[in-house]
Amino acid sequence: MEKVHGSFTQLKVWKKARAFKNEMYNLANKFPKEEKYRLGDQLIRASRSVGANIAEGHGRFTYKDQIHFCIQARGSASECLNHLIDAYDLHLISEQELKTHKEHVDEIERLINGYINFLRKNIA
Repeated sequence: MEKVHGSFTQLKVWKKARAFKNEMYNLANKFPKEEKYRLGDQLIRASRSVGANIAEGHGRFTYKDQIHFCIQARGSASECLNHLIDAYDLHLISEQELKTHKEHVDEIERLINGYINFLRKNIA
């Protein structure tokens, strides 16, 4: 077993995670002061974790390790959605904003699932 060739920066899923991370950073910076360091910080950390786990997994030697980190990335994406729902519940974002961000999370999760399926095919 060997790792996927090329740089993680070439992966579509990582590129989408990077764009989402930047989107979440910009969103969190619009939160009121008391939530910037509570919910905003959690949202930023979780969104950074998505791409970071994809990158770390890509740097691992075995497909099994790569899959493990992709599963972690998918969990972080779900965590982001939970924080976005919290932001909606606190009236920090609109229902439309929540819907738009959820669509981005859903796309990232679909891409991660596709990448996991690709890696699983290479294990056999």
